[in-house]
Amino acid sequence: MPNLPPPNRPVDTALQEAENLFVWAQADQAALEGIGFDWATWGANLPLRTGALRYAQSLWVSERHTKDQAEMDWKNAAPAAYELRDDLLASFRYAFRKREDLLNRVREISEGSGNADMIQDLSDLSALGKTNMAELDKIKFDPARLDFAAAQADQLADMLALANGTTQDTNQAKLLRDAAFAHLKEAVDEIRTAGKYAFRKQKDRYQGYTSQYHKK
Repeated sequence: MPNLPPPNRPVDTALQEAENLFVWAQADQAALEGIGFDWATWGANLPLRTGALRYAQSLWVSERHTKDQAEMDWKNAAPAAYELRDDLLASFRYAFRKREDLLNRVREISEGSGNADMIQDLSDLSALGKTNMAELDKIKFDPARLDFAAAQADQLADMLALANGTTQDTNQAKLLRDAAFAHLKEAVDEIRTAGKYAFRKQKDRYQGYTSQYHKK
């Protein structure tokens, strides 16, 4: 599905205008067909296009709610995750203080910044610790913290993806909504253009083919 521009007006407004237009244009079907307008293609299925957009918008709103919740969850969870990462680094530096090879690995892990880097750090530290428990045992390090760090990394990665709106479901919902809007807009534009031409000399009918949103 290609990337499409987002709706150029509130979706609820576009839906209401499309529904109003369909009711209005139905009375003019014969006149519109009289100027060569393809009612079967652009007029008859307008309710289907409206329904498709209404469904796609509901799906998108649901995904956005999930995203907003994930942002809140991330905001609450991130400080503790950073603290865990820093505590692991401190423990490893102490436990590996006589092992330059392991200290170098700890330095590599500690480089970088940002949320994604922190999550990767938790995963890397967990793996490094599990393969070097002999040194960690000497400082009475609790190995359960390594399992916890790995689990946190997995959970936080999913949470951050949702918070950033980069999951496949979220992207697909937006693409579907934008495509449904474009599909509806195409028919609406065709009907309005034909109606404005057909009733260019009849103000009372012409006005039904104009957008109140654009007038505002």
